[in-house]
Amino acid sequence: MATTGIPLDSACLLAVALEGIVYGFSVLLFIGTIWSLTARQRIQSVNRPIAAVAILLFVLSTAHMIVNIIRVEDGLVKYRDTYPGGPVAFFADPSQKTLLILRGLYVLQTMLADGVVIYRCYVVWQSVWIIILPCMLWCSVTATGISVVYYYSQASSASTDFFANVVGEITHWVTAFFASTMATNALSSGLLAYRIWMIERNVSEVRTTKSTLMPIVRMLMDAAVLYTVVLFIGLICFVTSNNGVEPVVDMIMPIISITFYMVLIRIAINRQNRTHVTIGSDQSNSQHYPMQVHVSQYTRSDGTYGIASEDRPSTFTTDSAKGYLQS
Repeated sequence: MATTGIPLDSACLLAVALEGIVYGFSVLLFIGTIWSLTARQRIQSVNRPIAAVAILLFVLSTAHMIVNIIRVEDGLVKYRDTYPGGPVAFFADPSQKTLLILRGLYVLQTMLADGVVIYRCYVVWQSVWIIILPCMLWCSVTATGISVVYYYSQASSASTDFFANVVGEITHWVTAFFASTMATNALSSGLLAYRIWMIERNVSEVRTTKSTLMPIVRMLMDAAVLYTVVLFIGLICFVTSNNGVEPVVDMIMPIISITFYMVLIRIAINRQNRTHVTIGSDQSNSQHYPMQVHVSQYTRSDGTYGIASEDRPSTFTTDSAKGYLQS
């Protein structure tokens, strides 16, 4: 299939520009995330695992931005007159070291982000069985991502058409990688949002205040949809041999960080507005009918959301009920 879309050298230049814009937003959200994790907190109480993940995502996206700038500078300036075929041939070579580094960073960022989503899912469900399929998909992401980088390094650079250099087995690995990470993110985020929604619905039956968890559910779904849509666009561009895949894939790096940061900031805002709800009623001269319910209790011990779930059966009567929610 012939290459479609804008010229490859223009696509790479556009990729740097668009990635730079999105990266700027991710830097602002990174600052907000670190502030939300450390503001009015003692050093001992800072959520260090999540802070480490946030910093690592920022470092990876920053490294990707720097390497991408170097690659464009090499193709358009440094080797413009010396590389056989000119800038287009340079960017069409899948085995270029800078491109291999970019794809390696992208795979690492994807593995980290998908792993965090799966861990969040485990924390909320508290069941290993729930994350078996997401973990299998994560292993698929890892295997296909490593294979893509490897086969890129072995690819031919005979053509000035990038997609002509990656025909055959490489195409299958790239397609499998996109499909695996989309499935992992969609499944894990869906299970996570569903669990929180179920807990919120159960707790709302014995609570009179405004919902405190639904904003988190909406933010989770917004982040999942944003990430999945961008991945789908990238997959379509690659399958149709469109050079637009370059700016799309490069923008995914800071978008991954943004989706992670926006959820953490939403949780921080939710935590500041949290309320402890105690519901009780005393009724005299009435018949008491005990019933079983499950009240989910949220704590800050999970290390990911600032929430964890425990379904504990509690017996209460119509004259005495008590619910507790901390998020």
